[in-house]
Amino acid sequence: MNPACFQVKRPVDPEERFRLYIDESGDHVFKHLEEEGHRYLCLLGCWFRGRNYHLFHQELETFKQRHIPHNPDEPIILHREDIINRRRAFWRLRDADKAQAFDHDLLALIRRVEFKIVAVVIDKKELKTQYPAPAHPYHLAMAFLLQRYCGFLNHVNRCGDVMAESRGGHEDCLLKDSYTRVYEQGAWVTKAVCFQQALTSKELKVKPKSANIAGLQLADLLANPLRKGVLIEKGRVQGPLAPFAKRILEVVNDKFNRHLYNRQVEGYGKVLFPK
Repeated sequence: MNPACFQVKRPVDPEERFRLYIDESGDHVFKHLEEEGHRYLCLLGCWFRGRNYHLFHQELETFKQRHIPHNPDEPIILHREDIINRRRAFWRLRDADKAQAFDHDLLALIRRVEFKIVAVVIDKKELKTQYPAPAHPYHLAMAFLLQRYCGFLNHVNRCGDVMAESRGGHEDCLLKDSYTRVYEQGAWVTKAVCFQQALTSKELKVKPKSANIAGLQLADLLANPLRKGVLIEKGRVQGPLAPFAKRILEVVNDKFNRHLYNRQVEGYGKVLFPK
């Protein structure tokens, strides 16, 4: 056991607990690997301290009501594909002025809220080339993500849990299994006890999109642009980013998880595997 994982008793105040919200971009199957959209799987995680998350939730609801007026009993869910294609409630954004105001206020909100990001990208084609019996992409991505989240929690002597958006029966089972495997067995050089000390639940929480979870909506907005940004940065795909995606990356650049001393992002806030 690693004694560094066992620190003084951690705060029980919900305001001092953290939650990691996860969304994905790409898919987990080993098919059509010559196509960029299928070759790479990204698990994008955003974590919040309790008190910061409450503020974000309130501000996000105010933002949505301002730009997309609606009955609170039928909440608007921010979904990247709907926003881009001006579908469902987002038809209002077909008006150029309204779209500009929406984008400006959304970016301003993301900029001022306090949270951290980790983007884990798995190159499934390279994984299959380098490893005769490759691990499941979900298992790898979840392990990398939890390693960084729990490393942060253990360093600041806090604890937290993890929530992902439901993708359906089979995908939900795979994600839950990946989480439980790390919790019970550890990952690489990180012992299971280090995950168990940091995480308040041995099970992954899964919620549907309709639940109107602010953290999951943020992860949905960020997953695709950050996946593309990591791949361009590493020379795996060609740029440029779409204009709004580029603005998103500029806004969240300071929010990537970093080495707590030298501020390095590589390996802490951005992970590409295999390299």
